[in-house]
Amino acid sequence: MCKINPKVDFAFKKLFGSEENKELLISFINSVLSEQEQIKDITIKNPYNISNYIHGKMSILDIKAVDEKGKWYDIEIQVAPQIFYDKRSLYYWAKVYSDQLQEKGRYGALNKTIGINVLDFNYIEGEDYHNKYKLYNSKTGKEFSDILELHFIELKKFDKDIRDIKTTLDRWITFLNNAYKYSRNRIPKELEEDKNIKRAVEVLDIMCLDEDERELYENDLKDSIDKQEQLYTAREEGIEEGIKNVAKSLLDVLDIDTIVSKTGLSKEEVLKLKDEQ
Repeated sequence: MCKINPKVDFAFKKLFGSEENKELLISFINSVLSEQEQIKDITIKNPYNISNYIHGKMSILDIKAVDEKGKWYDIEIQVAPQIFYDKRSLYYWAKVYSDQLQEKGRYGALNKTIGINVLDFNYIEGEDYHNKYKLYNSKTGKEFSDILELHFIELKKFDKDIRDIKTTLDRWITFLNNAYKYSRNRIPKELEEDKNIKRAVEVLDIMCLDEDERELYENDLKDSIDKQEQLYTAREEGIEEGIKNVAKSLLDVLDIDTIVSKTGLSKEEVLKLKDEQ
């Protein structure tokens, strides 16, 4: 059984951002792109290197790459919910896009840059688990430029039964969501038919982390759990504060017992709110 969660950003980077696994990254990128945009080769610009993390040279675990046509990619997985992820994704895209200028020195040489954001939380409105954004004229619908393309893959919105998966992206999402169920000797036939998915299961199944890598992996896992707990706590505190505000607004129009019944607060809590007026 897979003991490493590929949704933890450190593991995701080692799986897709290592030179020896370049074919997995190509397959994943192609699963997101349209048929007209398929790529054949890619150069990883910030390949996985444990020493970079240990020495603090790399704290952001996105994957930057450029294909054989000169298009750039920034791929990131994010587990913990973020309220301003739209701004974060645009910032990351802009950084990869603008960094080309340092190398090429002129605007005309800037190439199309594609951001691929894999989210383990719901962020985009609607039920579609894959959404693509580009630059268009809001009146005519005409494309302003193809230089920007942002993809959002929301893993929790994917609810297809494994018997109903049809696309390569379906298979990759199924793998990411269910890797803990698989091993190199136990791969569903719907996934095994894709050589790259099969390879990913095999790589993850035998992936060994040394002491430093295990510490980084555990820290990333703990950090994502802590962030989700903080968000949950903040949400619960916000709800509680909202209920108290409603109760305060009712003190002048309803009796104490009715307010207790309507809000779910205890009688002591309502009396305390009355005393604070």
